[in-house]
Amino acid sequence: MTAAGPVRPRWEWLLVDDSGARLEPSLSPVFTTQYDAEEWLGERWRRLAEAGATQARLLHDGAPAAPALRLEIP
Repeated sequence: MTAAGPVRPRWEWLLVDDSGARLEPSLSPVFTTQYDAEEWLGERWRRLAEAGATQARLLHDGAPAAPALRLEIP
């Protein structure tokens, strides 16, 4: 807890398939730091691609924080 109140999660991945449909939101947890979010994706992107995710979009407080990343297994 901070002086302003509890720390709230701010970062999450929006995972979409080829049609642009959002995949199950629970596939991505919510993170308190951008670093944690990026590390999580780096460790799991292959499994997410196998599950049908073709793009990952990093959101910060619900707004796009970076360009979408293509998830393709070579």
